Amino acid sequence: MPGSGVDDALRARVRAELPEVALIRDSALADRVVEAWALALARSSFDAIADIRASGNPDTPPLTQGTQTDHIRGVTRLAVAIADQLVGQFPGLAVDRDLLIAAALCHDVGKPWEFDPDNQARWSSQRARTGWPSIRHPAYGVHVCLTVGLPEEVAHAAGGHSGEGELIQRSLINQIVHQADYAFWNVLRAGGMLEADG
Repeated sequence: MPGSGVDDALRARVRAELPEVALIRDSALADRVVEAWALALARSSFDAIADIRASGNPDTPPLTQGTQTDHIRGVTRLAVAIADQLVGQFPGLAVDRDLLIAAALCHDVGKPWEFDPDNQARWSSQRARTGWPSIRHPAYGVHVCLTVGLPEEVAHAAGGHSGEGELIQRSLINQIVHQADYAFWNVLRAGGMLEADG
């Protein structure tokens, strides 16, 4: 996207942070995943995914160790493992592996917007006008996905992986990403890997 602040250095940083992009066989789809994250970062005050608070939401307990990159990668690996196990047991389960990986990698692509300190400060000071947040990361993630030309299935997972997904019928891929995302946070919370609730 011309004028978007996205350059090859930013794209290379995204690829380095998310090596699971290489698991996507469709190179055009993989490139769009990278472009989505690069655009989301370029339109925020963050230089890297790892710079984003390592929590599910800006006001929830963060990881005691690790980064937001670890969350994205962990959810992706969990989603692939869920699909592999269930497809192995139920071969008729039709999971498009490339779309699943893309959806898992992009499920939180809206976080640079919602977690951006400038947005948080503006929303906090003008809640009656803007709401808080003005737009949550699932909704902004749909915008980013569609802007860079990702398939609707990926945008659907970005928009419906979290609580907003309770208002729609989740696709199979979205359901897998949703379960992987919630398992990531719930298992780590149970294991004492999140900071104590304040």
